[in-house]
Amino acid sequence: MSKIKPSKGAPYARILGVGGYRPTRVVPNEVILERIDSSDEWIRSRSGIETRHWASPEETVAAMSVEASGKAIADAGIAAEQIGAVVVSTVSHFSQTPAVATEIADKLGTQKAAAFDISAGCAGFGYGLTLAKGMVVEGSAEYVLVIGVERLSDLTDLEDRATAFLFGDGAGAVVVGPSQEPAIGPTVWGSEGDKSETIKQTVPWDKFFPHSRLRPSGGTPAGDVSDLPLDSQGNVKFPAITQEGQAVFRWAVFEMAKVAQQALDAAGISPEDLDVFIPHQANVRIIDSMVKTLKLPEHVTVARDIRTTGNTSAASIPLAMERLLATGEAKSGDTALVIGFGAGLVYAATVVTLP
Repeated sequence: MSKIKPSKGAPYARILGVGGYRPTRVVPNEVILERIDSSDEWIRSRSGIETRHWASPEETVAAMSVEASGKAIADAGIAAEQIGAVVVSTVSHFSQTPAVATEIADKLGTQKAAAFDISAGCAGFGYGLTLAKGMVVEGSAEYVLVIGVERLSDLTDLEDRATAFLFGDGAGAVVVGPSQEPAIGPTVWGSEGDKSETIKQTVPWDKFFPHSRLRPSGGTPAGDVSDLPLDSQGNVKFPAITQEGQAVFRWAVFEMAKVAQQALDAAGISPEDLDVFIPHQANVRIIDSMVKTLKLPEHVTVARDIRTTGNTSAASIPLAMERLLATGEAKSGDTALVIGFGAGLVYAATVVTLP
């Protein structure tokens, strides 16, 4: 017989508060068109994007996260000292260690909260939400802060016609805490690593700086750079995100609609029961195709935050959630289907009650 006491947590978990932060600089398509041969009409028709936000040097991953988190904590009606864990999903915090979550936890004034980063691309918020739910129910933390944050402008190749217009910066956060009724459904998640090359970083860090422990001044790589990509001026390009657009589009439209339906089924929810649909903000055409495939009723509010925010990867779902609630397009207590999908290829979908 085991001598270990059973874990004692809450019966269920729920999202209690949400917050977002968008950098102050708004970048219209006209700025993107200075470096690529395209048009505003083409960008809008292909992606739905009209503007995006780009962070200033002061708007760091940590700084944006603290701003979004402060709003989420206030919205949840708790104190920062009550946060027992901080989970940060990001691919654009470039220090391998320490985790940026530890800095954020300290700046927020938590009482030595557990803190760690995860890398799950555009599905990162769903991964973090699932981990937070488990911690609350298991009892290792009463309240968990989940943050999705990106500075993708640092990973954007402004001369890549296929991706230069896609990415934006920002941070979204939610507080997950105890609930007396189910408010975060079962997660349907997974990966398809055989398709990992369809979205990737152009050059790995060890390739870019193969013989140096320090980043050379001026951004010049150390060692042999003969096979590294160059920009139109002959300068070595900093690592960026690239993707095979058509392959990603087909995968997202056909496979992720199936995953979304599985999440509805797992939660015992029909499309008619839904109030809100918050998919990862990758592309308006993907979003519209998923709505059609899922046969969502007209009364379901659909997040299309990408139009003015761009693709913010792990931050896109909480940012879209925050905006829907702030504008009144969605309300507290609404039932929402959320799904994230991206580099890996990874995905995560679940049904939640909005805070």
